[in-house]
This record gives sequence, structure tokens and C-alpha cells, in this order.
Amino acid sequence: MNINNNQNKAYMYGLFSVFLWSTVASAFKITLRYFSPVELLFYSAFVSAFVLLVIIFRENKIQLLLGYNRNIYLKLSLLGFLNPFLYYLVLFKAYDLLPAQEAQPINYTWALTLSYLSFFVLKHKLSIYDFLAGLICYLGILVISTQGDLIGFTFSSKFGVFLAFLSTVIWAMYWIYSVKLDIDPVVGLFVNFLAGFIFLSLYILISNQTLSFSIYGLLGSIYVGCFEMGITYVLWLNAMKLTNNGSKIANLIFISPFISLIFIRFFVGEKILVSTLVGLVLIVFGLILQQKKAKKTL
Repeated sequence: MNINNNQNKAYMYGLFSVFLWSTVASAFKITLRYFSPVELLFYSAFVSAFVLLVIIFRENKIQLLLGYNRNIYLKLSLLGFLNPFLYYLVLFKAYDLLPAQEAQPINYTWALTLSYLSFFVLKHKLSIYDFLAGLICYLGILVISTQGDLIGFTFSSKFGVFLAFLSTVIWAMYWIYSVKLDIDPVVGLFVNFLAGFIFLSLYILISNQTLSFSIYGLLGSIYVGCFEMGITYVLWLNAMKLTNNGSKIANLIFISPFISLIFIRFFVGEKILVSTLVGLVLIVFGLILQQKKAKKTL
């Protein structure tokens, strides 16, 4: 009975996480109406660091936070340069340039980018499924980015598409190097965001940028800081801890982009194109295919 209760809780945490993550593409786009990408990151990173610190105190992990050596803090700080500083600056700028229905599916292919970078950085083997998944996913991205005009090959913003792709590379690099550190994930994420916030503050000072104020932008930033960067991550960790089958929980994430399109349609006001649906189906199919375990490797 206890096992079943834990599994039910895992599904509850997992589904709630997926629901919250499905709202953030709309939250990005709406908040960027009031704030620049730098302003959105400044406020949301601060909120996220604060939320994660509260969670650390609530879970009695303050001793863990203070107990690591200087080398660990240095590595976590450098990772904070990748995420949140560089990753979200690039991602938010991509959302600023592209319709949400284009930026979100491209960013969603980070898992595929992770596999390819792991081949070069960690010398992991690529399965035939990784190769096929890449062809299918990137075809889906091409369909979405050109809005189905594969012959004309026109993009709503070539630079925006480039930035969306770049965000997957930055996130994959962050993930590759962060998993090498044997630390509590919540503590590690807090130090990342604290360091990232400091990097961003220095960037704002050096570039002589000014921060504007908007109540709607601030509310959107608080939402992003809580439910893209902070609380939802902890909920997902709890789901993975409680489940007796990690793949069942992990597969819930494939629901997210389709729910996200509903929010984009009704809250952002974008008309969802047929090409977006076709491309998204290709991307999700490719990512599911990538999960297949193959004995044959490239």
C-alpha cells in the first residue's frame, strides 16, 4: 500500500510540475511585453534564489549549503554563469524575437542536444535511435520555424531561431558539467542562481543598463522565478524520488508542449498554426524514439 501511495504522490507531483512548466512559455512572452530579457532575468533570478533558499531552510539543508569546500562553490559559481545567466539571457531574447509557439518547441529539443554533446564531451556512444531522432526532431523544427514553407525556406526571425538552438546547447553543457558534482541538487541550484544573479548584476553595471519598473512585469517575473526556476524543479525532484519507475514520470514531460500551446493560444493570443502542430508531433516522436534502448551503436 505504501508503494502505491508513493507512486500516486509521484504522479501528482509529476503532473503538477508538467502543468506549471506548460505555462511558462506564455509567462515569458507576456512578461516580455513589459520587461526586456535582461530585466526579466534580473527579477526572476532573484525570486528563484530567494525561493530556493527558503526551501533549503525548510528542508533543514543549511548545513549542507555551508558544508562544501571552496572548490565546489567555485565550480557551482562557474555553472551559474551558464545557468541562469547565459542560458536565460539567450532564451528570453529568443522568445522576444520569435512567436512562443516557435521558440518553445526548439528549446524543447535540449535532450537531443545533450546526447550529441555527450558524444563529444563525455565520449558516450550514440545509438542508431539518437541519429534517427535527430533527423525527425530537426525536421520538425524546420517545419515550425519556416511555418511549413520548406520550399521558400523563410523564417520569422533567423537570429531568433539561432538563439533558441543556442539555448539548447548552453543548457546541455550546464547539465553535463553539473551532474559531475556530487552535491544536493537544490543546494547546487541555489548557488547557481545566486552566482548567476551576481553575474547579471555586474553585466548590468558594466553595460550601463537601467532597470525599469512595471507591476505587470514584476508579477510575471515572480511567476517565472517561482514556477520555471524554483518550486517546480523541487516538485519534479520529489516525483522522481517517490516513483518506483523513473521512466513513467519522465514520460509525463511529453504532455507539456501540447498543453503549452493551449495556454499560448488563449493567454498570449497567438493563432496556433497547423505547421506548429505537425512540427511538434515530429519533435515529440523523435524524442520518444531517442529513449529506445538500442544495442546497435554508431
